[in-house]
Amino acid sequence: MSGPISPLRILPAELESAAAGPADGAGGGFADTLRGAMEEMGDLSSAAETKVAGVLAGNGADVHSALIAVEKADLSFQLMMQVRNKIVSAYQEISRMQF
Repeated sequence: MSGPISPLRILPAELESAAAGPADGAGGGFADTLRGAMEEMGDLSSAAETKVAGVLAGNGADVHSALIAVEKADLSFQLMMQVRNKIVSAYQEISRMQF
């Protein structure tokens, strides 16, 4: 019989340890993870703006990479909006609870 099946890696290694929770109680938590994701979204948006400006200026920038950067920024923004909607929904659900 063969050995055990290794687990599938869905998240990158640094996110897997964060998803498992802090081992010693000194983890970043949800707020830090959300803040990091929002900063990454801002970085992607800035990179997309820079690439589009390069294409519009006509200094030989690659249109293909500019479009890919814009799509990455758009998908990142859509993800952040869905996370925001889930957070608002959870807050509204909690506020409707009677204690």
